[in-house]
Amino acid sequence: MLKKMNQKYFQLFVRITVAIAFLSAVADRFGIWGNPGSKNVSWGDWGHFVDYSNTLNFFVSPAIGEVLAIIATGLEIVFSLLLLIGYKTKMISFASGLLLTIFAVSMTISVGIKPTFDYSVWISASACFLLGTLNGYSYSLDAYLINKSFKTKCLD
Repeated sequence: MLKKMNQKYFQLFVRITVAIAFLSAVADRFGIWGNPGSKNVSWGDWGHFVDYSNTLNFFVSPAIGEVLAIIATGLEIVFSLLLLIGYKTKMISFASGLLLTIFAVSMTISVGIKPTFDYSVWISASACFLLGTLNGYSYSLDAYLINKSFKTKCLD
């Protein structure tokens, strides 16, 4: 019973923290956490983020690098919202883990492995992959839809 209760809340905790981490990074790119160079601000605006992204994606042209930055940002927004509401959680967890793994590998190749540990990228990717192995997600739209479907079938 304790295991089931823990899983119920731990999966919710992972969903919320990964979603907030994604949204925090996106907020930084748009200057919400402060201006470039401010304390605890990684980028502070889109231009600085694209410059950093192009450092990680050194193997493509800057124009393609900006497209990759847009795609990554879009995915982080979509994944975070879906994790928060718990919709298609298994698939989104694996996709989030894959996105973070790609980011970690790119970081490792371009700036070294230490920053990947300083920013807990591998841990976040692992948490996403582990979340994707669960069979149910309490407090989620997935659980609601399964319950609703089950109740509908029972009434038929």
